[in-house]
Amino acid sequence: MDTHVVIMAGGIGSRLWPASTPEMPKQFIDILGVGRSLIQLTVDRFLPVCRADHFWVVTSERYVDTVREQLPEIPVDQILAEPEPRNTAPCIAYACWKIARNDPDANIVVTPADALVLKTEAFADTIRKALAATDGTDAIVTVGIAPTRPETGYGYIHAEEAVRDRVVAVTEFKEKPDLPTAEEYLADGHYFWNAGIFVWNVRTIRAELRAHAPQIAGVMDELAPSFYTAEEPAALRRLFPTCEKISIDYAVMEKSSSIRVIAADLGWSDLGSWGSIRTHLPADADGNAAVGPDIRLFDCRNCLVHTAGERTVVVQGLDGYIVAESAGQLLVCKLAEEQHIKEYSQKK
Repeated sequence: MDTHVVIMAGGIGSRLWPASTPEMPKQFIDILGVGRSLIQLTVDRFLPVCRADHFWVVTSERYVDTVREQLPEIPVDQILAEPEPRNTAPCIAYACWKIARNDPDANIVVTPADALVLKTEAFADTIRKALAATDGTDAIVTVGIAPTRPETGYGYIHAEEAVRDRVVAVTEFKEKPDLPTAEEYLADGHYFWNAGIFVWNVRTIRAELRAHAPQIAGVMDELAPSFYTAEEPAALRRLFPTCEKISIDYAVMEKSSSIRVIAADLGWSDLGSWGSIRTHLPADADGNAAVGPDIRLFDCRNCLVHTAGERTVVVQGLDGYIVAESAGQLLVCKLAEEQHIKEYSQKK
């Protein structure tokens, strides 16, 4: 069984402005102050199950050089450059069609580039079990996260059985719930957070895309003769933007009858907001968390201060605030109002 890992790294992480910007989005930043960017941490946790030369990154044309710089171990021709974003189904299809050319029996894991997993050994074990379930079968296995709270910011997977660490059937996918519904999901035990990590055999995903997203499959078939030739970049720029703009969830996951889930407690977070970043940083006795070379807090409580510049930051008298600085841009915002950061950061 040959395993390949496809990392989706095209997003811009606008809810983490000013640290994350279209020029340098969150997957390429050391957002936690640990010395590794999120995409580097993603590669690190998959190395126990996949050789470095079997990794693929699908990203925007504008980030190819950044990927090469941060992940020099990945072969250059396995960094795939989307000419424009078309959501996750075309992104995944492009990588899987390319892999199939040279490895028609490949097992593939698809993962976002920008999540956090604290329990890396448990994660590798979960992925191995998922790969064993998809090897030579038509099963698609998605990774579920055992919920630790009634979270309204994630989609959910409803499993046929309320068990962990075993591959079981999925009955349905659920959109992000309101708080009462999330509390019901937590109490029920059959519901797991959707981490957006998928495992399948390459034959399976191609067949599923042909069945449920034939327009995208048709574009990939037209593109395929150019793979690994000098004509590929031009063909990609001409054909890829014609793909239907649709997520893999809508295109395949919610339509296929072959979906399974393996759920586990992995210490996972999508790190989609400053609030989620704060929960994964060490805090002082007053609940403050800080990342930066010289941050000094006085009479502050429940704050997150995050600075990328080589400078001293002094904050006094704040309670429940985000203070974030990067590349000459500064955010001071109540944590309770962080859902508005994307709009606040837009030019008027």
